Amino acid sequence: MNERLIFKAFRAINDLDACLNYKEGHNAVLKDYGITNVTTNNDIWMQNPNMYCIVALSADRQETLGGIRIQISDEETLLPVEKAIGKMDGRIYQLVEKFRNNGGVGELCALWNAKKVAGVGISILLTRAGISVTNQLNITTLVGICGEYTLKMFQKVGFVVDHSLGFNGLFPYPKEEFTARVLGILNSATLDTADPYDKERIKAVREKPVQIAIEQGTREQIEIEYNLLMHK
Repeated sequence: MNERLIFKAFRAINDLDACLNYKEGHNAVLKDYGITNVTTNNDIWMQNPNMYCIVALSADRQETLGGIRIQISDEETLLPVEKAIGKMDGRIYQLVEKFRNNGGVGELCALWNAKKVAGVGISILLTRAGISVTNQLNITTLVGICGEYTLKMFQKVGFVVDHSLGFNGLFPYPKEEFTARVLGILNSATLDTADPYDKERIKAVREKPVQIAIEQGTREQIEIEYNLLMHK
């Protein structure tokens, strides 16, 4: 084991510097893929009081190596999934409204990791961390968009393809040549649809959001210092 990272959670409006580092790293990854039109790729989210972030920091805290965001749905601001596919399928608005009125809904979005840690397994760890903090945010449902290449990973943590939207759940996004799916975790509290191992790890981090844990990465074990208490 030779990888050690710090996972830090924060409310976007409370840490502008961390938001700017997040954006810079995310933009670099998107540029590598030739993607410039992602709906969340702007500065507006940094002023959203319902936006929460988790970043993966280097052991010396000098580099932001990855991140994921959770946006809580309200009646003022559309979720990224609504902005992305609303013009293609307006039923997404009714779906989000239904979840919002029945326990609250948020979107897991803007997942990225830096090139230097590509293939290490940070994406699944950040995704699990994002799901783990939903109990602090008082929501019972999570939604999201994912590409074909990350579908299996999202299914492992409990996301289910919504086949009622688009073309059997499929959409061209973020570019015509890419295919995306709309996903939902129907219950982010019980995690009924997650694989047993992922469910166990999410609950372990949820029950103890500040801890040091050895996680299994893609090729080797990774030591993660979790600091996932949200200060609102």
